[in-house]
Amino acid sequence: QVQLVESGGEFIQAGGSLRLSCAGSGRSFSNIDMGWFRQAPGKEREFVATIRWISGKTYYAEAVLGRFTISRDNGKNTVYLQMNSLKPEDTAVYYCAARGVPGLGYAIHGYEYLYWGQGTQVTVSS
Repeated sequence: QVQLVESGGEFIQAGGSLRLSCAGSGRSFSNIDMGWFRQAPGKEREFVATIRWISGKTYYAEAVLGRFTISRDNGKNTVYLQMNSLKPEDTAVYYCAARGVPGLGYAIHGYEYLYWGQGTQVTVSS
């Protein structure tokens, strides 16, 4: 059974930093793209960041560009999201996701991903 399990979400004050982790099991994720999405209360899920499997290149939503960094450790089947300079508007449930097969271009839409984690809550107080 393929699973993605996120961890690292916390209650934190604005300006602080957190690192989210997403551990995959059930298959290797080293040859597919992975990403992070988030969903705030009352809002639709939105793209945060993605990392290409073949090149390690990354792409970010404008709202987090320069503050968040996505990375991966293929040996550990894990993807990370380093979040710095957190703002109250970053408050959301954060989900990691993995494509089912290698794809072209950056995957910034939810429908491009096959596997999803259960989410981890990040709350940023002002």
